[in-house]
Formats: sequence, C-alpha cells, structure tokens
Amino acid sequence: MKKTARLYRMVMDKHVCPYGIKSKWLLEREGFEVEDHHLTTREETDAFKAKHDVKTTPQTFIDGEMLGGYTDLRKHFGYDKETKSDTSYTPVIAVFAVAAALAVPLSLFVYETPLTIRAAEWFVAFSMAMLAMLKLQDVEQFSTMFVGYDLLGKRFVPYAYAYPFLEAAAAVLMAGRILPWLSIPIALFIGTVGAASVFYAVYIQKRSIKCACVGGSGNVPLGFVSLSENLAMIGMGLWMLARPLV
Repeated sequence: MKKTARLYRMVMDKHVCPYGIKSKWLLEREGFEVEDHHLTTREETDAFKAKHDVKTTPQTFIDGEMLGGYTDLRKHFGYDKETKSDTSYTPVIAVFAVAAALAVPLSLFVYETPLTIRAAEWFVAFSMAMLAMLKLQDVEQFSTMFVGYDLLGKRFVPYAYAYPFLEAAAAVLMAGRILPWLSIPIALFIGTVGAASVFYAVYIQKRSIKCACVGGSGNVPLGFVSLSENLAMIGMGLWMLARPLV
C-alpha cells in the first residue's frame, strides 16, 4: 500500500519556501506519495497557521498526525541524531579533504606525479587559506571566541581582528612562494603564538571550550585540531626558511 503524506507549504509568485521544497523531496525519498497543498497568499498562510496553532510552514501530516516542518521531518526519519551542542569535526574534515583534492591534482598537472614536496606545500597553504576564509565570514564572532583563549588576543584585541587577514595573506603568498620575507615571519609569529595559547588553555588550564579555528559558527573543540593548524604554519615557515639552504 502506498504511503501518503499531506504537505502544506508556501508557494507564491515572489517566494517559494525552500524548506517546503526540501520537505517534499524528503517525503518522496522516504517513499511517500505527497499531497502537495500550496499556500499561495499571505492571508492563506496566516489562516492555516492560526487554524493549526503553528508559527511556521511547511507542515506535514502523516496518518492524520501533524509532524511539523523540515527539521522535524529529518528527526522523524532519523537523520538528525545530533544536536547543535554536539561536537562536530565536519568543517575541519571538509577543509583538509578539499585542500588535498586541490594539491594532489595540481602536483600531477605540473610535475606529472601526485606526491611531491610541492604538493605538501600546497596542501598546507590551501588548508590555511580555507580556514582563514571560514574565519573571515564573520570576523566579529571569530574574534569574540578567539580572545577567550589566545594569549595575545586577550591583551591586544586588534590582533584578534587582524588574525584571519594575516593567515590568509601568509597562505596566498606561500602557495605561490611570493614575498617569503613577509609570509615566513607572519606564519612563524601567528603559528607560535597560537600553538602556545592552545597548549596553555587545553593542556595546562584543562579548559573545555570551542575552537575559533573554523570561524565563530563551528563547534570544534579547542585542542588537537587548532594545535595542528598552528604547528603546520610553524612547520611551513621553517621549511620555507630552510629551502634556500637545501
């Protein structure tokens, strides 16, 4: 017997609710035949919400029971077992995976082999650039988290605002081996201060706080990831400093 669901969602000339579209897709993915009811005016939408005592649309009914909106549907079908307070390393994994996916093919194209020293350099530089980009999405929120544990940031707040720009500049310059006299000191400075700050907060003070490494919206715990980011910057700076001698 075909499973059916009734979906009420906003479909207007100037606005089609994205959560309504995703609710319909999710229901069909789960094998439901969807009775798709469009709320085509603001008045019709307000009347529907008043009738069913709800504040938002879309709303889905299955077997006469109102399940709620898209988020409620995801929970109902078992997709969202984590809550917003749960730790997630997804942003970090995405950054490193994309950085590797860029560095390896680029090395293959330039040197006709995927695993080269240059590929390792690009991987670090691309990772730094993407982490800086995540911070730059909301510098205000990033700086608020950053001053909570950074040894220099809490004493000189402008440094917290400058950090994402410094990291991005060092990454771009190192990716092209441009202006090493500028990129190397930046990487060594912010990497050393950052590593010392993370080590002190996590391993000496034993604090359990969120890391600002992926910007203010992430929920990555301060610890190994942030320490690795800073050690990678230090390592990249030392490697580029020693390269002329190699």
